[in-house]
Amino acid sequence: MYRVGFPGWKIAARFGIPLTLRVHIHYDPEVSSYWTSSPDLGGLIVTGQTLDELFKEVHLATPDMIALELGKPAPLARTTFTPVDHFATA
Repeated sequence: MYRVGFPGWKIAARFGIPLTLRVHIHYDPEVSSYWTSSPDLGGLIVTGQTLDELFKEVHLATPDMIALELGKPAPLARTTFTPVDHFATA
């Protein structure tokens, strides 16, 4: 697997190499929901009431975000993400 944001990641994606990216998970206690940000893929901000819903939304949004970065639809590549933190916002 090759991480989004590393040098040459777009070339790797075009060849169908599986990608990985970091996703920061945040919890907003005021509305009891989760939201994400990613230092690897700018603009990947999704929300969900549960972690399962959040993970589904990330998996749905990631291919579209990668396609936007590539400037064309990305070939089918298995993309995974690794939550790097989970904390409550004040």
